[in-house]
Amino acid sequence: MPIYLPESTTTSVDALTPRQIVGELDKFVVGQKQAKRAVAIALRNRMRRQKLPPELAEEVAPKNILMIGPTGVGKTEIARRLARLAQSPFIKVEASKFTEVGYVGRDVESMVRDLVELGVDMVREERLIEVREKALENAEERLLDLLLPPVQPIGPQPDPQGARELAHRTREKFREQLRDGRLDARVVEVEVRDRSTPSFEVITGSSVEEIDVNIKDMLPNLFQGRSRKRRMQVPEALGYLTQEEEQKLVDMESVGRAAVMRVEQAGIIFVDEIDKIAGREGVQGPDVSREGVQRDILPIVEGTTVNTKYGMVRTDHILFIAAGAFHVSKPSDLIPELQGRFPIRVELEALGTDEFVRILTEPRGALVTQYMALLATEGLDLQFAPDAVQRIAEFATIVNERTENIGARRLHTVMERLLDDISFEAPDMVERELTIDAAYVDTMLTDIVKNDDLSRYIL
Repeated sequence: MPIYLPESTTTSVDALTPRQIVGELDKFVVGQKQAKRAVAIALRNRMRRQKLPPELAEEVAPKNILMIGPTGVGKTEIARRLARLAQSPFIKVEASKFTEVGYVGRDVESMVRDLVELGVDMVREERLIEVREKALENAEERLLDLLLPPVQPIGPQPDPQGARELAHRTREKFREQLRDGRLDARVVEVEVRDRSTPSFEVITGSSVEEIDVNIKDMLPNLFQGRSRKRRMQVPEALGYLTQEEEQKLVDMESVGRAAVMRVEQAGIIFVDEIDKIAGREGVQGPDVSREGVQRDILPIVEGTTVNTKYGMVRTDHILFIAAGAFHVSKPSDLIPELQGRFPIRVELEALGTDEFVRILTEPRGALVTQYMALLATEGLDLQFAPDAVQRIAEFATIVNERTENIGARRLHTVMERLLDDISFEAPDMVERELTIDAAYVDTMLTDIVKNDDLSRYIL
């Protein structure tokens, strides 16, 4: 999973009211007021809990949320933007990937371990920013040692103080030249350590965490890596040495402890496709696989302790947001114990033409803005007339109604098809300004939209 850094907001996260949280989400997600209200209240309650006395805060459990709605209406995006806003470790998992231990699939506890790894990365990045200046100073000193190795005096020196002052002045001259970039062409030899880690294949039904017996402590020389001399130019050497110094200055044990605490108190796990593991008992008995996945997920959501390589992690106060289309099944098809762990349920509305127009133009990084920026890199000034945006939204709605309704994702396929020729010809076009109007949209898309077979395979 890529790492999502906090979005900059005009107000501190702790001071955001539910209304302001909804306002921040409105910048990226169109509509779905009920879902935004639900997650805003959940986030605000988390902030309120942190201000309670410890003994009472321990008793306040997060109110997990179940989002119900078709694909492509913003369920995942709402949860992802909420995590960025809260500066929380966030992970999205597919419920259908998990099965009972012993079958194919992943152990459900891996979602917590993955979340801790993301938390560690977040805390490490923050610590690296704190020590970056000091690391650069240390790296500069090491590089100066390589550029100007200290000379060992031979025999008694008549004026040791003068020799030291001369060496100091010379070193400072080199430092000035280094900072001015006048030594960038110089090549130095740096001792580097191979960072490759030996690979092991373990055939077992247990998780990696359960078989981890501190192998690095048992076989330290195996994991240290080999040292070798490598010639590199001064800028590259400075970058490498800075990274080394950063790793020395960051205490990974404290990073691990801070990450575990952050995950326990502020982690968010988004469980998608939870409807795929919902199923009623039929004539032939319950679907063991689906019900087994639910029973495996249940203790994680209820609150349990998971063993990770950074220590034991409690899931009691992690916020779980589950989502599913529930076309075939219903939320009541989940086992009762799991239903009870998602007390807040919100239904997201299907998107229509009006919402598509807003999605194309309103959010930060809207699709129209993206394509205009992409083609601007080729020197092409691309503009979209309002009637063109309206027609694009109408065509997307028609295709969703006639084929599978995939929500706002249909806009991506429609836009790609619409701009296919322009994207291909842009570098060679003589005309540097182009406006997309409704007539052009009709020319490019009408035949495909009218033909259901073409729509099904092209759009």
